[in-house]
Amino acid sequence: MAEVSIRELRNHGGAVVDRVAAGERFTITRAGRAVAELRPVSPPAHHAHTLLARWRHLPAVDPAAPRADVGDVPSADL
Repeated sequence: MAEVSIRELRNHGGAVVDRVAAGERFTITRAGRAVAELRPVSPPAHHAHTLLARWRHLPAVDPAAPRADVGDVPSADL
C-alpha cells in the first residue's frame, strides 16, 4: 500500500483519487504517522429483485443438448 502525506493529498488530491479509482490503496500520513486509509469503494450488492430480473432475460437452454454427444465414443484405434 502506498503512502501519501496530508500535504501531498491536499496538493495532488485529484491525481491521488484517480489512482484510488483505478484500484490503488493509500495510507494517509501526518508527521510520518499513519492516520487513515484511502481505498476504492466496494461495488454495491445486488438485491434479489435485480438478480431475478436479469435471470428472466437469460436465453432458454435445452438441458439435453450438451449431453447429446455423450454416446459418441472415439474409436479405440486412435
